[in-house]
Amino acid sequence: MTKLSVNINKIATLRNARGGNIPNVLNAAIHCQMFGADGITVHPRPDERHIRYRDVLEIRPIIKTELNIEGNPSDSFINLVLSVKPHQVTLVPDQHNAITSNAGWDTRTNRDFLTNVVSIFRKEGIRTSLFVDTEPVNIENAVLTGTDRIELYTEPYASGFNTNAVEAVKPFVMAAILARDAGLGINAGHDLNLDNLNYFHKNIPWLLEVSIGHALIADALYLGLENSIQMYKRQLAD
Repeated sequence: MTKLSVNINKIATLRNARGGNIPNVLNAAIHCQMFGADGITVHPRPDERHIRYRDVLEIRPIIKTELNIEGNPSDSFINLVLSVKPHQVTLVPDQHNAITSNAGWDTRTNRDFLTNVVSIFRKEGIRTSLFVDTEPVNIENAVLTGTDRIELYTEPYASGFNTNAVEAVKPFVMAAILARDAGLGINAGHDLNLDNLNYFHKNIPWLLEVSIGHALIADALYLGLENSIQMYKRQLAD
């Protein structure tokens, strides 16, 4: 069964908007686990506009499922990951001023750099994943970095889903087959929601993990956190 990792960045964004510690990010991580999440994802950025480095340090001891840390591998990010030792690190080429991640790696151009970073984490027993689009060249070069997995950047699928779901998912299926045949594990994330998740999963049933934050936390405002997590998990069970 495909695992659901809940990204709790948006909870930290809400906290930071007011200051103080409401909502409590640590308690949110605990409750997401309690409510059935298979993992917790955090994506600290240099300006700490949502998840802070301190949050990551506090969350790590209480994660009993899996902790996935996403981010651009700057020196400070690498040092954080090495100190925390999460179950998985997902390398994302987001710019410092980006509102959210909006592109995958050009793994051909950055192959030497990524190979070096992946080797640092793998020596410490940390599973690695590279955030990539569906271009075959980027998957082929991801293999050469030594990464364990890729995470498919699914915004193009989500954007095209309501217009033509068959065409929207097609490049992702082809990319997932290429990655699987090359020995890579496959994760996915970005703009997946209750409307489009099940169709994506049915077309790529060997998907290992999805990371979902914005849509799930938005749904939780209306449906409750526990109910939302269970609703998303049901989309991955069919």
